Amino acid sequence: MGDTCGGGYLPKKDMVFNYTKVKIMQIPMPQQFQSLESVTKPTVDTATAAYYLNRRPQTLRIWAMNQHPIRPLNIHGRLAWPVGELKRVLGMAK
Repeated sequence: MGDTCGGGYLPKKDMVFNYTKVKIMQIPMPQQFQSLESVTKPTVDTATAAYYLNRRPQTLRIWAMNQHPIRPLNIHGRLAWPVGELKRVLGMAK
């Protein structure tokens, strides 16, 4: 066996490792967003709203806790951002 150092395991120098079993990480594909003008749903999720506002999703979650220009709806514990409000803030409202 090997020695232990601070609770960790140190292998012996003559120990051979099997490097053939390596997990390949799958990199998620970036989400594709349609233009805001073509959105027909009344609300969008946080990631989509963050994309349209050029912010990180975490920023919008902070906005949801504080008083900011856009107030999301809370639907079963999930944030739903009104598309009409997004368009108003971005100057796209009719």
